[in-house]
Amino acid sequence: MIMNVQYASLFQPEHLLVVLAIAILFFGGKKIPELMRGVGEGVREFNAAKSNIKQEIEQGMKQKPVSTETTTPATAEEKKA
Repeated sequence: MIMNVQYASLFQPEHLLVVLAIAILFFGGKKIPELMRGVGEGVREFNAAKSNIKQEIEQGMKQKPVSTETTTPATAEEKKA
């Protein structure tokens, strides 16, 4: 994977440490685990929804195709004939 050179320096370990320090100062040490728990629950819900959709698509592909022909109900005159 080729990364743009101007963005290559954004993901250095020093930058991540600075972001972590700012997060601790902003939220406090007690809120960080609570926030991470919420993020973990969100990721789990996303993965569950993703696998559910994948399963529904696979089941839909295994079913017989539905006929596209539409039939109209017979009128009283057609029934008499």
